[in-house]
Amino acid sequence: MNQSRGKFITFEGIDGAGKSSHIAAVADLIRSRGLNVVSTREPGGTPLGEKLRELLLHQSMHLETEAMLMFAARREHLAQVIEPALARGEWIVCDRFSDATYAYQGGGRGLDKQKFAALEQWVHGHLQPDLTFLFDLPPAIAGERIAAQGRELDRFEQERADFHVRVRLAYLERAAESPKRIRVINADQPLEDIRKQVEETLVTNCL
Repeated sequence: MNQSRGKFITFEGIDGAGKSSHIAAVADLIRSRGLNVVSTREPGGTPLGEKLRELLLHQSMHLETEAMLMFAARREHLAQVIEPALARGEWIVCDRFSDATYAYQGGGRGLDKQKFAALEQWVHGHLQPDLTFLFDLPPAIAGERIAAQGRELDRFEQERADFHVRVRLAYLERAAESPKRIRVINADQPLEDIRKQVEETLVTNCL
């Protein structure tokens, strides 16, 4: 089975919300329908993007530098991976996209919304995801999950609790602005219940 254009599915949420555990299952579900899937992530997804990811996650920088590097990595990702795959009729399953920049750099760090909108329009004004899953979880619970993993934290994960509260609120604000595209998933549920909800939403809206 093939289509003239593939579909673009993204996963969003604060760190620790558990979205990553569902990405592979969604990709497998899409493949089970005879469709080709490209799984990728942001920042990253290309050799240049992965180098920028290391800087963004571990190097302190000015807010606007951070935002522009996010969109620079995104532009490369779109040009090298996302747009060619969609044109071939393949599906993209992506861990984060511009909603994350809106939430983290906008909500978390206070980037001016007009500057965000200008960057978004410049880099991908022609393209938005077909469907976005927003895994919503209180930051306190998300923090407990991350702590239980016992791994080294990146500089976003090391931010204070109020930062993560602002990120979550910005995500929910973005979802309220685009309710048809962004589907909010209560991430404080058993894994099986979340997976069922995700799969039902995907089938109903895209497959």
